[in-house]
Amino acid sequence: MCEMRIGHGYDVHRMVQGRRLVIGGAEIPSGKGLLGHSDADVLTHAVMDAILGALGLPDIGRQFPDSDPEYAGISSLLLAGRVAGLMSGRGYGIVNVDCTVIAQSPKLSPYIDQMKRNLAAALGTDRERINIKATTEEGLGFTGSGEGIAAHAVCLLESKGETTS
Repeated sequence: MCEMRIGHGYDVHRMVQGRRLVIGGAEIPSGKGLLGHSDADVLTHAVMDAILGALGLPDIGRQFPDSDPEYAGISSLLLAGRVAGLMSGRGYGIVNVDCTVIAQSPKLSPYIDQMKRNLAAALGTDRERINIKATTEEGLGFTGSGEGIAAHAVCLLESKGETTS
């Protein structure tokens, strides 16, 4: 019997001087980067939380706490690989992931294909199962003013036969 499960993830990080800007595993030239304990990859964090939500598991803050020095500066793609292991270990695979990154700047469209490749590789799925869109908020709110970047992700998982808890 096949079971389908859906999850939603949301993440936001503040923009600061002196940090690299990493979104979907792509390093994007910018005068500022995202503040966080890991590489602060807002897109990958939202995707991981969507998958964990679909699995009914605690969010990334509980899976990979910022109080643990093991995760200081770590690539979020490595953490996404761990989430993929939890998913496959429970007998699920990705049907699709759909994401939106909300950033006034920099322009993200030149990096979207790279982000798709990076996430697909980390999650052990086909690139065609990952969709990423980028939008601005027309100067409104914290993302519109450039204070931060946010991302939403939804995923649909399908069981690969019997599931384990």
